[in-house]
Amino acid sequence: MNLLVSTPPLNGFEHMAFDEQTVRLRPSAVTLRFYRWTDGPAVTFGYAQFLSEVDRALATQHFTGPRVRRPTGGGVVFHTDDLTFSLVFPSAGRPADIYKRFHACILGELARAGAKGRAFDKTLPASAYAPSVNHTASACFVNPVENDLLAEDGHKILGGALRRFGSCVLYQGSLQLPGARTSPAYKNAVTEAVRAFLAADLRPAGADENWLHRARELAASQYQTPAWTEKF
Repeated sequence: MNLLVSTPPLNGFEHMAFDEQTVRLRPSAVTLRFYRWTDGPAVTFGYAQFLSEVDRALATQHFTGPRVRRPTGGGVVFHTDDLTFSLVFPSAGRPADIYKRFHACILGELARAGAKGRAFDKTLPASAYAPSVNHTASACFVNPVENDLLAEDGHKILGGALRRFGSCVLYQGSLQLPGARTSPAYKNAVTEAVRAFLAADLRPAGADENWLHRARELAASQYQTPAWTEKF
């Protein structure tokens, strides 16, 4: 059964663990989830990033809150008032093709919600986009990659990271528009994009206690540990 699953508010470590447990528990189904955060601003960063690089990026923003290594790739993402979400689904497609097609669906739904934009095309000149404040891979929302979504003024508004677990794909995304976290219209746009992208009907459901318990156990045993955070 394909689900639009809800959880109680979780911290960053628990969010990452919940997504990984979703892959383990539901690898053959579609599962969309919008994060609910327990605390103030948080930061997540990509699986393969060097911690020293991450800490330098955070120091430039004077950020001292929790930082969490994701199970997916990408760069540093500041979670303040963004709409953060994850999607787990079976697919044999190439990650780059998945990213392009899914973001195209989201772009269309955002336009219907009144948030017009465009996909980043690296073949266009840099003058077509908003200026970058630095050129490190650590700054996810500073330097867009192919098929990230940009506002009409060229600033990045949607980025995501993919990881394949066998025949199952985990996508973690961040929509950074004013009021994104609290806007029903933006949540509906992402939900409808998932339905269009995967031809999937999603049934709203709450995560059961076993699911949550396993996520919290994984958060404590893996995501909160120095062995994971300081992996590279």
